[in-house]
Amino acid sequence: MPNGTGVATYGLMLAQTLRSMGHQVEGVYGLDVTGPADQRETLFYDQLARPRPWRGRRKGLRRTLSTLGVAPGLRAIPVPTGTVDTRALGSRATAFDALWSSPYLFERAHAYFRATGRFARLRMRNPPDIMHWTYPVPVFLDGACNVYTLHDLVPLRLPFATLDEKRHYHALVAACVARADAVCTVSETSRCDIIELLATDPGKVINTYQISQIDKDILEEPTEESARKIEVTFGLPRDGYFLYFGAIEPKKNVGRLIEAYLSLGTDTPLIIVAGRAWQSEAELVLLPRSDDKASPRHAHLERRIIQIDYLPRHMLMRLVRGARALAFPSLCEGFGLPVHEAMLLGTPVLSSATGAVKEVAGEAALLVDPYDVAALTAALQRLDQDETLRRDLARRGALQAASFSSDRYAQALDNLYRRAQDKDA
Repeated sequence: MPNGTGVATYGLMLAQTLRSMGHQVEGVYGLDVTGPADQRETLFYDQLARPRPWRGRRKGLRRTLSTLGVAPGLRAIPVPTGTVDTRALGSRATAFDALWSSPYLFERAHAYFRATGRFARLRMRNPPDIMHWTYPVPVFLDGACNVYTLHDLVPLRLPFATLDEKRHYHALVAACVARADAVCTVSETSRCDIIELLATDPGKVINTYQISQIDKDILEEPTEESARKIEVTFGLPRDGYFLYFGAIEPKKNVGRLIEAYLSLGTDTPLIIVAGRAWQSEAELVLLPRSDDKASPRHAHLERRIIQIDYLPRHMLMRLVRGARALAFPSLCEGFGLPVHEAMLLGTPVLSSATGAVKEVAGEAALLVDPYDVAALTAALQRLDQDETLRRDLARRGALQAASFSSDRYAQALDNLYRRAQDKDA
C-alpha cells in the first residue's frame, strides 16, 4: 500500500526472510494485467501505485458472479519482469523471485464467499509447495498447501473498534481456520484468541511472532548527525519530543493519549504521525481541524501537539530514534510493530499492559492500563522528567527487541510449513 501498513510490513519481511532461507518466493496479486505479456509489468506497477476501483457491487450479485466466472475457478497469469525501474519505490518494491496476478482476485473471492459461503479456487502453472496468504481471504491455491495468517481477532474482541461486518468476518475467519492446512499468527495472545473464539484445534495454530527491519543507515548514523537532520527537517531537538505513530482509529486509543498529554502541562511536544481516518474525529476532538486553526482556544495546542499525516519510512524511523519516548497505549494489538521498532532503535516505550503488546515489550517498557488516563499522565510525566529511567528503558528495550531475531523467525516459519505439509504432526 502506498503509505504502508502493519500488514504490508509483515508481507515484506516474510518474503525477505524466506528468500534469505534459500526458498524460491513468488508473489500473488489481484491486479488486472490482462493483455500482451510485454505490457504486464508496466500495468502491474501502474496499478500497484493506484489500483483501479472495484465496481462489482454496482451490478446484481448473481450477475457479477456469473460474469466473472468465479465458480469454476480463477487463474493467475505470470508477470514478466525486467522492464520497469523500481528503485524509486524503495522498500515498497516487490521482494519476490516471480510475480503473478489474477484480475480483482480478492474482490471476486469475497463476492463469491458472500453469496455461497465457499472459497474461490485459484489455479496457476506449476503451483508452489506452500501458498501463504498473509491475511484472511476466501481463496485457496489449487495444488498447494494453503496457510493463512490471522494477525488478531480484534473485530471480535473489540467489535466497536473496526468497520468489519461482524457476521461476515466471523464466517470468514472460521472458514479460513477450517480450510487451512495450518494457521499462522503473530503472538500467543492472538493464538489463544483463535483457539478459544473459533474452537480451533491448538495443534493447527502456530505462533511465529514477526520481525521488522531498520535500515543500517539509520541504526549506524552518528547521534550528532541524526540530531542535526531531525532539527533541520522537523525543527525538533533530539530527545525533545514524545511520539506516536500508527493509525488513528478507536483501538489505537489516541484520544486518551492526547487527554493524558494535555493534563501533563509539559513543554515537551507530542508528535502524532498518522492520518485522520474513520472515527478519528472522536479521537482528535481536542485538536483543531484544518479549517479551525484561527480559533484562539486552539492556539496553545499548535505549539504542543503536531500532527503529520504521513512520512516515508526512513524519515519516520529517524524521528522514532530521536524521540524522548514512544507513546503507544493501544487497546488491542496482534503484535505491536511500533513498540518493537522503537525498541530496535533504542527509544524508551510507554505502552499498554494488555495483550500482545505486553508480550512484545516484556519488562523493557513502561506499561499501564490503557483505559486509565491518570495512569497514562503519570507515566508520561516519569518519562519526561527521569533521564535515568529513559536510559534504562532504552537499554532493556534493545535487548528485548533482539529476542525477536531473524534466525528465530526463520526457524518458526520452517516449523509452520513442516506442520502444514504434515497435518498429522
